Amino acid sequence: MKLKIMQLHESAVIPKYAHDTDAGMDLFSIDELEISPGESQLIHTGISIELPQKTEAQIRPRSGLALKHQITVLNTPGTIDEGYRGEIGVILINHGKTSFQVTKGMKIAQMIIAPVIRAEIEEVKMLSSSSRGDNGFGSTGISP
Repeated sequence: MKLKIMQLHESAVIPKYAHDTDAGMDLFSIDELEISPGESQLIHTGISIELPQKTEAQIRPRSGLALKHQITVLNTPGTIDEGYRGEIGVILINHGKTSFQVTKGMKIAQMIIAPVIRAEIEEVKMLSSSSRGDNGFGSTGISP
């Protein structure tokens, strides 16, 4: 599968997999900015992509930024649809207690290419029963 990537800004870094077995490729910032505690910012990557047919790109947080700095992707996973050709932007939020500095060339998120299955919508008056039923939030408790 080929992913076409276009560099829109001279300082943009083309996404890449850090290791041969990685699921996600790193996305890099072209911005220099500060994210205050409790605030979010749109970070520009300076790239656009053309996805293969019947795929999407998912934008996910980087575990190191989350653990060490409490920085994560606000709308995780962010979805880039197959037909989108604009610049990829990543919304980062600072859940920490100190400001976080985003720098040019910094790894800010990861992008995963995934297949898309389109469902045929059928409106019905009733759904089949299941062992779970409508038991939702916390219905299985927190103990093993």
